[in-house]
Amino acid sequence: MAENPFIDYPNAAAVPSALVGPSSSLDGLRILVTGLGVTGFPAAVHLGERGADVIVVDGDDQADVSEKAQILEVFDVDIRRGGEHVTTLPNEPLDLVVTSPGWRPDHPLLLAAAEAGVPVIGEVELAWRIRGTNDAKWLAITGTNGKTTTTTMLESMLLAHGLKGKACGNIGAPLLEAVLEPGLEVLAIELSSFQLHWQYSLSADSAAVLNIAPDHLDWHGSADAYEADKARIYHQTKTACIYNVADEVTLHMVEDADVVAGAKAIGFTTGIPRPGELGVVEDMLVDRAFIPQRYSSAAELASLDDVAAATGAPGREPAAHQVSNALAAAALARSIGVPGQAISEGLKNHSLGAHRMVTVADNSGVRWIDDSKATNTHAANASLGSFESIVWIAGGLPKGADFTSLFAEHGHRLRALVLIGTDDSAFREAIAATVPDLEVIRIEPALAVDSGVPQRRGEAVVAAAVEAAAGVAHSGDAVLLAPAAASMDQFLNYNTRGELFTQAVHAHLGS
Repeated sequence: MAENPFIDYPNAAAVPSALVGPSSSLDGLRILVTGLGVTGFPAAVHLGERGADVIVVDGDDQADVSEKAQILEVFDVDIRRGGEHVTTLPNEPLDLVVTSPGWRPDHPLLLAAAEAGVPVIGEVELAWRIRGTNDAKWLAITGTNGKTTTTTMLESMLLAHGLKGKACGNIGAPLLEAVLEPGLEVLAIELSSFQLHWQYSLSADSAAVLNIAPDHLDWHGSADAYEADKARIYHQTKTACIYNVADEVTLHMVEDADVVAGAKAIGFTTGIPRPGELGVVEDMLVDRAFIPQRYSSAAELASLDDVAAATGAPGREPAAHQVSNALAAAALARSIGVPGQAISEGLKNHSLGAHRMVTVADNSGVRWIDDSKATNTHAANASLGSFESIVWIAGGLPKGADFTSLFAEHGHRLRALVLIGTDDSAFREAIAATVPDLEVIRIEPALAVDSGVPQRRGEAVVAAAVEAAAGVAHSGDAVLLAPAAASMDQFLNYNTRGELFTQAVHAHLGS
């Protein structure tokens, strides 16, 4: 893939001004929507409802979309499915393309739009424009890892303070639907690099970048392009740009950001904080950023026990990355005046989402852990650091990642590696360079039933992986599903991968 061609999208000014506000007429505008999924469908409904001539294209002509089609027909949306409709623009003249996050910027249709001078935006840009008089605060979160946990922690803190808040964006409700929901006071918005790529006028009240590590290089084309898209979250931030003191890249993003006058740079650290930061003193999360006496004292917000409870580890010392997540969420909440008591209560009330370090079973001294959400090396690194002796189930679509550092840092923890995924070459190279004597059990893709259904293939792969792991695990081990790779080579998504793992573990244990 070539260098990201749309970091400064040349046709942004050509986006129709009629989009502003949720109810103005779009009569006479022809808008192309790419994809019928989680973002494409609500975008098509909204645009069609406002009178635009909407064309939806989707390369998948096999999935059952009859229910969606019935709704879209009410608004005369033209649905075109099949590969022939996604290779280039339709013949009709277009005023706008609204693209879904899964469509890469080098997709032929999107490149054709750029060549034709047709502006391309994504759901974030669309939602920002249509929000109209909705004055809900936007608290935006991105980063390579921890986004979902931080977002749900933030939502829990907002609710504990009595605010009408909602987690949305890359999780929970689609951002477009949340913007149109009456009564919401604060949006806790998880944003992926894909979503941020296609926006340019967002002006969040406060924004956080949790961490940066190479990821999705196949989509963005380079690490620099990936970082540039992540940094878009800080553009025109009004109140606070939250960054990770331990990750200089996030600080440089803040330093380079064009923000609203008066916006502050606020750091978070798992160490003792300096003025202008949130951090940890003894066993307390503290604030030295949003208090008048920040140069002489700190305000207590919550305890490490609260973080442990929030991350499913009551009574144990919370993992460092979870402390970081809690601090980032607290910083965003504090930026709009949420008090310390609500920070603490929000953490106590919080629970981790599915497939994020979930203990599936604890049998005969062996813990079975589902961390299918660990879809990259950075997330897997945090998972591996949480256990002393591990049978690691890993593999999938590597997305251009290098796994050498994982094996170099955690090789001494690994009893064995159970390797899944259709392409294991990147894992093999890393093992040869770091831990050549590691026991590797390869689950061959050929073991899977070739039914043409990814979930069926994945079911056979996971069942074999669980049996293999059980055969080498000892009492005191954790069998850890933390793939460090994307799921789509053998599964529908990471949720499916985690669900099948849970089912296979219970089937193996007879529980």
